[in-house]
Amino acid sequence: MRNLKLILAYDGSEFSGWQVQPDAATIQGMLASAIGRLTGEKVLPQGSGRTDAGVHALAQVATFSTASPIPVENFVKALNHVLPASIRVLQAEEAPAGFHARKSARAKTYRYRIFRGAICPPFLPRYVWHYPFPLDEEAMEKAAGFVVGEHDFTSFAAADPERGRDEEVSNLRTILVSRWVREGEEFVYSVRGSGFLHHMVRNLVGTFLLVGKGTLKPEDVARILGAQDRSVAGATAPASGLYLVNVEY
Repeated sequence: MRNLKLILAYDGSEFSGWQVQPDAATIQGMLASAIGRLTGEKVLPQGSGRTDAGVHALAQVATFSTASPIPVENFVKALNHVLPASIRVLQAEEAPAGFHARKSARAKTYRYRIFRGAICPPFLPRYVWHYPFPLDEEAMEKAAGFVVGEHDFTSFAAADPERGRDEEVSNLRTILVSRWVREGEEFVYSVRGSGFLHHMVRNLVGTFLLVGKGTLKPEDVARILGAQDRSVAGATAPASGLYLVNVEY
């Protein structure tokens, strides 16, 4: 058996997230079907993480085992011929037998895009959160720094019904980079960490927005972290603005 590693980009707008679901279009389901058409095998590719419905990826990583003799360089062209245009395989390569897209990951980077202009162009709403109302962006930049380091992120974690018994139960995560940057009419949050909990990035963004509105002070983020209580943090930001940017191994 060969262990193949794929790097994917996708527009998550029309999909019910990564994980395969009955009677719903998902990235994992589409990819499994495409691989099956090529190899004749029934496989379930494993992703680096389960992106939610509406969330996008610039470089999602997936692995699967196959006995197919198809040369690895042919998988990119063949899979892209079968997959919908909203899912693209960017790269395919042979991986060591022990390599696993999720279990082998050491760090991930996400970006969240907020469009600040008064009028959002009609082709952008699927890919940003349009928020044209007043925000103290400087305060949000300051607040972002409070989550850097190792913390228990229970306050920013949604209940995850898919979390298996064999998975890590601790909500401790290490954030290496957390910052907001102005890019034209967009205010963009970038976060790099050892791993992320269910809805964690979107819950962080929703909380930082409360800082921008003046409902919270930047230092309140440290208090919210310490509370380890989801109810004290902000609402979950819309999925449309979130992107999985990179996975490190």
